[in-house]
Amino acid sequence: MSADLPEFKVLATDMGFPEGPLALPDGSVLVTEIRNQRIQRIYPDGRVDMIACPGGPNGLARGPDGAIYICNNGGNSYPPNHFASSGPSADYQGGSIDRLDLATGVVTKLYTHCGEHKLSAPNDLVFDTLGGMYFTDFGKKYDRTRAHGGIYYASIDGKSITEVVYPISAPNGIGMSPDGKVIYIAETETARIWAFDIVAPGKVAKQPTPSPHGGRLVYEFTHYDRLDSMGIDGEGNICVGTLVTGTITVVTPAGKFVRAVPIPDGYVTNICFGGADLMTAYITVSSTGKLVSMKWDRPGLKLNFSA
Repeated sequence: MSADLPEFKVLATDMGFPEGPLALPDGSVLVTEIRNQRIQRIYPDGRVDMIACPGGPNGLARGPDGAIYICNNGGNSYPPNHFASSGPSADYQGGSIDRLDLATGVVTKLYTHCGEHKLSAPNDLVFDTLGGMYFTDFGKKYDRTRAHGGIYYASIDGKSITEVVYPISAPNGIGMSPDGKVIYIAETETARIWAFDIVAPGKVAKQPTPSPHGGRLVYEFTHYDRLDSMGIDGEGNICVGTLVTGTITVVTPAGKFVRAVPIPDGYVTNICFGGADLMTAYITVSSTGKLVSMKWDRPGLKLNFSA
């Protein structure tokens, strides 16, 4: 391995656009495969369980009932000999929020709409201490148009979903500050990280124009990059998968650049933290279809309901 690359271990290969890593209390790691329409559960001893998840499973989070909640983009189509999608699948009907019962492997849909509006392409989610989930909807891409994205707040019983921010351009990763007072959003195409201050469950304070959607700008990349999903470390720093350059970029909540951790893949899509000390980073690298792990320089943030 090159001296300028961090030491990392390859845990899984030959995955179909891996995303959504989630470390579980027993030491196993869940990883979605958007292209293969399934979730892998990878155990420390090397065993692997495969869980079918029709559509396009993306971000994962463990809820207050111990079930796994899934952002499902509804399915993508893929051009020959290319790993990334080119638009919705032929059978695409819309996106959804799904629930996975780990004991049975059964996946059920919780939400397909917010009011009269269909969910387009849910991408990533995070739980607050009350058991509500904030999630991003990336907005589906078509040949000549694309759907707007949004941020939503929903309960796990399938009975309550609220539009928090709409429209927003290609919102991808979402994270929450350690005190639970701020949500962070990674905007893919603009390569910007935004913050929204939470004033009540499912409600955020909004900045005036010229903010395009009411968010506070935290960080803007000065060169061409695209942003994917994120994790938050124990100090509140935002660790975001950075496409094109192939890094995990770390910035402070105040918008100060901390470091960029290089990974040899132009599609470094996501990061989560696990292990007893939360100092193991699990990272999905999607053009080469791998899950890798590495020692992080500080503990990750303990997620609500993660144990």
